[in-house]
Amino acid sequence: MKVLIAYYSMYGHIHRMAEAVAEGAKEVKGAEVLMRRVPETLSEDILKKMGAIEAQKKFSHIPIGSVDDLSSADAIIFGTPTRFGNMCGQMRQFLDATGQLWAKGALVGKVGSVFTSSATQHGGQESTILSFHTTLLHQGMIIVGLPYAFQGQMRIDEITGGSPYGASTIA
Repeated sequence: MKVLIAYYSMYGHIHRMAEAVAEGAKEVKGAEVLMRRVPETLSEDILKKMGAIEAQKKFSHIPIGSVDDLSSADAIIFGTPTRFGNMCGQMRQFLDATGQLWAKGALVGKVGSVFTSSATQHGGQESTILSFHTTLLHQGMIIVGLPYAFQGQMRIDEITGGSPYGASTIA
């Protein structure tokens, strides 16, 4: 089974989550796990002003993915930072380029999931994941979340991320 982890990370938080997702996926016997970054849409000048250039060098060894990578995977786990309660623009642009996959039904029946992070407890983690699910459903994917069997969602002793809709954290 080929598992693709397709993600965007500006400062490395989502990259670290992608590494953790990959570690978990590799525990599945017979799983081939690939990590791919979605293309950057911001100019280098803007990234410099945002202080992201140095951070991105730490994961620049991960190849940039293409839409074709999605159709060759059996399962796709998407990672995106939360931007105002929604996915980041880089991920949205990447997904907006999947129209030809939708027209062919290339992702129908594939397993899909989403993970995210936000800078604050109420930064929109759940809305980011839920709004991402709409695209997966349009593509005919089977959505897998984070069941309440994961007891980390039941904690109230400290502020944590986590949602039954998908994995999340506060960075």
